[in-house]
Amino acid sequence: MSEVSPRVFDDPDVDRARTGDHEAFTRLVEPLKREVHAHCYRMLGSVHDADDALQEALLRAWRGFGRFEGRSSVRSWLYAISTNACLDAVERRGRRALPVDLGPASTEVEEGAPRTDVAWLGTYPDARYEQREAVELAFVAALQHLPGNQRAALLLFEVLGFSVAEIAEVMKTSTTSVNSALARARRVLASKVGALAGRPALSKVDDARVREVVADYAAALERGDADALVALLTEDVTWAMPPMAQWYRGRDAVMAFARATPLTRCGAWRHVATSANTQPAVACYLRRPGEEVHSAWSITVFTLRDGLIAGLTSFIGPDHFAVFDLPPTLPSTP
Repeated sequence: MSEVSPRVFDDPDVDRARTGDHEAFTRLVEPLKREVHAHCYRMLGSVHDADDALQEALLRAWRGFGRFEGRSSVRSWLYAISTNACLDAVERRGRRALPVDLGPASTEVEEGAPRTDVAWLGTYPDARYEQREAVELAFVAALQHLPGNQRAALLLFEVLGFSVAEIAEVMKTSTTSVNSALARARRVLASKVGALAGRPALSKVDDARVREVVADYAAALERGDADALVALLTEDVTWAMPPMAQWYRGRDAVMAFARATPLTRCGAWRHVATSANTQPAVACYLRRPGEEVHSAWSITVFTLRDGLIAGLTSFIGPDHFAVFDLPPTLPSTP
């Protein structure tokens, strides 16, 4: 993997860390933790799983730093360790899913109940420091369809720039196996989200239009305005709401659900604009009849195309709000 930074094995902190200086070790790895955490999220599809994998990787790195020979950068070495920690987690926990993975779109509005038997894909807080496509929701969701070895090979090669030989060393396999894994992974990804190289990100929309769409969506729900909401949607829009298994495809189906539930039956809404998976999002707070405050309900992530909403994924549950450093409640009036 090519490095833009100086060869870090010349850093005196490397020698200090090899001899057991934990403060020196911390200085070496602290600047890398955010980007390695994003890598773990791509591999595992969950912020909480990424937290665990990062901590496991840091522990392994600390315990093994005496064997670090400086033939690569600390960054590459830590990515290798974190990748193997993630592969171990994939074997234990399997892959994460979105409602679209479980079955066809619902043809009529369903009540349903949360599916607690599914390991759901989670969303990721604003990651603008990342290259954009690397944490987009559709990309991370598609990665979950790959076996762990293909997932790791593709991310190391396409996103992080490791060579095939370096990936073979990380995964303790042959270059032939890595090339085979990459070819299979690319075929699956192409069928899910299009070609990796040069594909346009659906969320790349003029920033002013993004802000306008987010504000108009929030206002439409807060007013219960179906006409305003439908004007924001593409004809083929989808809406999914994990941990609910049902999902809706097409403007008519999405609006039938919206009119039956969020626009009329839920209560009073308030929204806070945010960003998730480098895409526009809103934190949705709900005040039910008789309640005095708006409580955390969902993080809704938008996929935009040509200035309209092509996809809504509402991650339901107050536990998502802590990840975004958002309060659990809002007052009844702004």
